[in-house]
Amino acid sequence: MGLDSTRVFKVRSASLDRSAIHITLEDGTIAFTKDVLGRITGAFFEGEGEVLLAPPNDVERKSMSLFTGMAILEERFSTAYFRFNDNTARELQPGLRAPEQAEKFAARWDQTAHNLAQVDAMRMLASFSEMLPVGDEKVSNDPLAARAANPDDRMLHARLQGNKLGVFDIVFDSTAGEQIEAGQLRTADNGAMYYDVWTSFSTEDTRRSRAVPKQIPETLPAETESHEDPIFIQRYVINAHVRPPKQLDAEVQLQLDVVRGGSRFLAFELSRFLQIQTVEADGRPVEFIHNPAVEGTQLARSANDMLAVILPEPARKGQKISLRFVYGGEVLAEKGKGLLYVGERGTWYPNRGLAMADFDLTFHYPPGWTLLATGKPAPLFPPSTKPQNPSVTASDEQVARWVSERTIPVAGFNLGKYVRGAAQAGNVVVETYATAGVERDFPNPPAPTVPDPTSPLPRLPGPLIAPPAPSPARNATAVAEAAAQAIRYYAERFGPFPYSQLALTQLPGKESQGWPGLVFLSSYAFLNQAERENLHMNAPGAIIDQLVPAHETAHQWWGDLITWSTYRDQWFSEGLASYCSLMMLQENNPAAFRVVMEKYRQELTAKNKDGNYPKDAGPVTLGTRLLSSHSPEGYEAINYGRATWLFHMLRSMLQDANTEAGKKDRGRRVVEEPFVRSLRKVRERYEGKAISTGELLDVFAEDLPPSLRYEGKASLDWFLEGWVNGTSLPRLELQSVKFAPKANATVVTGVIRQKDAPEDLVTSVPIYAVVSGKAPTLLGRVFADGAETSFHLSAPAGTHKLLLDPNGTILTAPK
Repeated sequence: MGLDSTRVFKVRSASLDRSAIHITLEDGTIAFTKDVLGRITGAFFEGEGEVLLAPPNDVERKSMSLFTGMAILEERFSTAYFRFNDNTARELQPGLRAPEQAEKFAARWDQTAHNLAQVDAMRMLASFSEMLPVGDEKVSNDPLAARAANPDDRMLHARLQGNKLGVFDIVFDSTAGEQIEAGQLRTADNGAMYYDVWTSFSTEDTRRSRAVPKQIPETLPAETESHEDPIFIQRYVINAHVRPPKQLDAEVQLQLDVVRGGSRFLAFELSRFLQIQTVEADGRPVEFIHNPAVEGTQLARSANDMLAVILPEPARKGQKISLRFVYGGEVLAEKGKGLLYVGERGTWYPNRGLAMADFDLTFHYPPGWTLLATGKPAPLFPPSTKPQNPSVTASDEQVARWVSERTIPVAGFNLGKYVRGAAQAGNVVVETYATAGVERDFPNPPAPTVPDPTSPLPRLPGPLIAPPAPSPARNATAVAEAAAQAIRYYAERFGPFPYSQLALTQLPGKESQGWPGLVFLSSYAFLNQAERENLHMNAPGAIIDQLVPAHETAHQWWGDLITWSTYRDQWFSEGLASYCSLMMLQENNPAAFRVVMEKYRQELTAKNKDGNYPKDAGPVTLGTRLLSSHSPEGYEAINYGRATWLFHMLRSMLQDANTEAGKKDRGRRVVEEPFVRSLRKVRERYEGKAISTGELLDVFAEDLPPSLRYEGKASLDWFLEGWVNGTSLPRLELQSVKFAPKANATVVTGVIRQKDAPEDLVTSVPIYAVVSGKAPTLLGRVFADGAETSFHLSAPAGTHKLLLDPNGTILTAPK
């Protein structure tokens, strides 16, 4: 989208205001872009300007400060590129004056405007697709003849050249869940590109922070209504031809319902390595655009791009639409003999993110390979109803069909030359599929040391034998049994396994991934103890690798059966999956449990080479925003480590409260403890649905005992604000402790000090009494509120010492 030399102006004292965003063009020159359907949609400014953006809460102000050094963004800029779909040009009109050297200015910045326009192309298409002609109508550039734009759809994207911060973006988008965002594309020291989100929040957050009276409207209706997906995909029918080592060709049919009408634009994610050939809506070809993702974003890091489909006419609420996609490309990656990576090169079918749907998958693949997929094996379609695909079917292929047993959020498959292992967990069949070898870049065990012949030390008899190369296939059955054990453990506590079977298939690399009924399991998780020792893996890392099958199995409940509402709630899935696997470990090997928890603690406070602590990247509720150039390791440390600790703190508080209330029963099983009971409620209420952080904590708060009711309220808001939305690892100390014998007891008083913590941090701290010759006794939990908190407790007679949290149930700073 180029600049229009007839629309160049001098501009002075003009401003743009969008909720918390305030942009001022103090003095300079501005050129507007050429028309789109009779509307101006962009501009380029050069001169002196300033942007002011005030995040509405402490979490977002800290995030802004982390990247910019200031809690409130206040930055002067010298150039700005604006893209908008509303009346922004008209807003600036009062500040416009006659131009000087208009053609020269437009020519100098025209190519820059062309290049920057690509970033917002899909978003603009989403807006203006509603204005496109329908049927035999002709395109008109006459503003009076053009279709009216949706007044509730407002977007402004400003790319600014800051005087201190460099190039960064400010975005207002009324259709987004969080309408306001600021961020910057950066390259980290490791060479990876990241799009750092400085802040992101909704206009509702802004209103709450200002405490605006309800009778004063401040925003458009679109900013306050629900941002539910306008379409609901009921069913996917996928017919795929898989040709190792790289090629995938597929036909996908989507059955969708229109929840909110009016739009002709449908957006999907799809791997950038897959080329669309045809898209049809109800049997008629439709227009589509496959647009590259913005570099550095989570979408781009996933190797996905945006795919836009333009319907022939605006969708109507309640309408049912059948979409058909035909595409192909090299989306598989070959990592070793008989070992493929499905998913490294992006999403293999068009989707709109995590959303529950039915899946019917048919795969054609060569003999000698084994294919596993989400769902359950099912009979093939009768020839008359088999989906048609333009690909030629070879006579020597295998064909398999997999159908989901219930609605699931995502579908996947894996292919390899596997050896099978199997185990049983009640009625659930657990199978593992692994290759005889590992990927080519897998580390080799160190060669045996050859003794020095000149050494005076005696040589041991026998030949030097190099350790055998790791073989996942050798350990396939052991891994199947580990997963089966986890299913039995979880099913007893959280309810039945959601599917009739579970397949664990080998995945190259260190990462694992869970799908409904299917797990991609890292090659490292297939190692036995001797193989881990041969690779000289550290003790905590070796323990965590052993827990991977249990961790990924837990995702069948937390992440697959129940998904998260937004990116701010994703932490519960990883944190709870990790903690469930650690609950098993704690029962069998408490020492190993403590080793892993300490590892998570240490990782939060391990400085990187820039001197940054991972813990400072932000709270768990920032989700994928934690993956940034400032702290590339922050996401792992927080989304796994801190999140796991949060569940441990919750469980420990509830257990202690039971003990205080005199409910401890030595015969009581873990399945009956308060933490587990709450998780069963979560499963019963939210299976097949998404859950938010607030909803999750509300379930835990329902049966909150009096000792855990901060300020007498049956609420965990204090835990949400201070710990879930917090980043600190406080230091806890006892001071001014006094013991006063009284009858058959001892009255103890003292002060709990919280150091290296926000002034408003609230922590539930267990206090134990020490009596000679006896194990420490829990006296109760005290809410440490702020820097200093006094307490007054009754202790057993003979108490001579107090201990704060001796069992390490609070995420405090390393000692």
